[in-house]
Amino acid sequence: MGATRELPASYARFFRALGNRIRSLRTERSLSQEDMMSFGFSVRHWQMIEAGRPTTLFTMLRVCETFQISIEKLLGGLDEHIHKKRKTEG
Repeated sequence: MGATRELPASYARFFRALGNRIRSLRTERSLSQEDMMSFGFSVRHWQMIEAGRPTTLFTMLRVCETFQISIEKLLGGLDEHIHKKRKTEG
């Protein structure tokens, strides 16, 4: 996605929810963002993932490998953020 293209609101909600889930997976394991360097992530990249910046499938698969979870567990239920409308939208 190019820098000039705005992310649809529903996709932004999805990636924020994904970032929150990934942060929870990390904190449940008592890992810091700096600890993620030992798994091959830069601190800045990890911060962007947790902040809800759009990420690639490759990165999501690396996250799954790092936490030894399935892609279904990582993404399960997050599609509701794509389909639901914000309360102010109607």
